[in-house]
Amino acid sequence: MQGHTRLFSCAMRLFLRCFRFGRRHGRSKLLKRAGELWSYGKLCAKSLFYNSLTNSDVVIDSLFEPIYWLVDHVTRWFGVAFVFLVIVLTSSIVLIVYICLLPLILDTYSPAWIIWHVCYGHWNLLMIVFHYYKAARTSPGYPPQMKTDIPSVSICKKCIAPKPPRTHHCSICNRCILKMDHHCRILFLKISAWLNNCVGHFNHRYFFSFCLFMTMGCLYCSISSRDMFIDAYNAVEMKSADRLRLRVTVSEVGLPFSIVSLGTLAGQTYYQTPPPPFTFKERVFHKCIIYLWVLCSSVALALGGLTLWHAMLISRGETSIERHINHKEKHRLQKGKVFQNIFHYGRMNNWKVFFGVETKSHWLTRVLLPSAHPPYGDGLTWTHSPTATRRTLLAV
Repeated sequence: MQGHTRLFSCAMRLFLRCFRFGRRHGRSKLLKRAGELWSYGKLCAKSLFYNSLTNSDVVIDSLFEPIYWLVDHVTRWFGVAFVFLVIVLTSSIVLIVYICLLPLILDTYSPAWIIWHVCYGHWNLLMIVFHYYKAARTSPGYPPQMKTDIPSVSICKKCIAPKPPRTHHCSICNRCILKMDHHCRILFLKISAWLNNCVGHFNHRYFFSFCLFMTMGCLYCSISSRDMFIDAYNAVEMKSADRLRLRVTVSEVGLPFSIVSLGTLAGQTYYQTPPPPFTFKERVFHKCIIYLWVLCSSVALALGGLTLWHAMLISRGETSIERHINHKEKHRLQKGKVFQNIFHYGRMNNWKVFFGVETKSHWLTRVLLPSAHPPYGDGLTWTHSPTATRRTLLAV
């Protein structure tokens, strides 16, 4: 009997050991299966979303894509309103200069300074109006649809047509643009909505010249009216402080005594030497000067940064779109290969090509004076930089 008991206990211990081993084996198998599913899910996600060219710029562009879509559809309908707003603001500044500033200049400045202000101011205004009109009304340039022998580097996926070098599709115009730089949108989202037009091969020079001369004009107005702005601001602040002191006196002492004290107790209060009263015309003059200086300074700061950005791109022989593409190509070809912009002819030559300067006199007649001369080339074919090698990769 004792032997049977011992045999039974040994069998039970063996059964329990097998049961525990089976549970541990099943648990490890379940964990292994879960790990395999997790790895498979990561692989599927990477295969669907991962791209070797993905970087922070691509992620930011993807996040802002809904905003860009909204802006594209809004600017189609409100572009005219933006142009009207620019014309109204610019006209208001011109009126203030003619009505408020010019009479003071003619009365107080020396003849030499009068000649300088009159000549420079009117030249700058002429350049702004001319280049703005030409940038807004000139077609940016489109590749021909029927001609089949034009040189192309790819096929537009939306137009289903050959796409020449430096040509890109504009989602707002819904067609390809030669040497497209950008389509004017809302400020700080893309560029701005000043033109209600796409900036391409045939009006890029007008757009940059407008930005340049508008910046110069705003700086000129801000610097010229600085002293008058300080005087006008102090006058408005003095009047505001006057009203504040009157409110404090009325609230602390009482209205009847306060009114009496202003007349009979002048020797004991601030109102012994009240500030000179300003007429309605003087008050309007002060507010116009403040409005002019604040608006011109703000535009000069924002538009000046935009002008410097485009000047840097022109010096490199790039457009805004090409800068983004070339940056991605340089990042992709960091190992073993070197990317070279074949449209970079050197800084000075880039500016000559951009402005259409062929002789030294053209810097005066085509850059510093209004000129409607066509740009360099037809926008369909481009000569490569002499320093570009045959192995240079072309970003389209």
